Amino acid sequence: MLLAAHPAGNTTCTIAYLKFLQQQFAGQRLLVVWDGASYHRSKDLQAFLKEVNQGLPEAQWHIHCVRFAPNDPSQNPIEDVWLQAKTWLRSLAGLKPCFTALKALFEQFFKLDVFDFPKMHQYGRFS
Repeated sequence: MLLAAHPAGNTTCTIAYLKFLQQQFAGQRLLVVWDGASYHRSKDLQAFLKEVNQGLPEAQWHIHCVRFAPNDPSQNPIEDVWLQAKTWLRSLAGLKPCFTALKALFEQFFKLDVFDFPKMHQYGRFS
């Protein structure tokens, strides 16, 4: 799980995150499996992917995005990650941290853990 904080869930931030992934895995092809959020399907995002993939055949795309079936969180391993993060944060509720501290704790959680949920293995092995 690579977390990169952004101010919103929208097309601009999604493109910024995809660029972040490209930097993290320079020279490697990326497979992104995600939900059907409107900004994952936007015209601007499609234009970005078209530019990145430079007219290559699908088997050679630099970034390949695949959507989960609609309305089926059972396919999406990130749902398990969010649940684990929220459970951990709830355990700290007695500390009554302000929002800024809560956000910092949330981000720290992702730096401290490696996630390995059974549904992640539905999609093959990844480095």
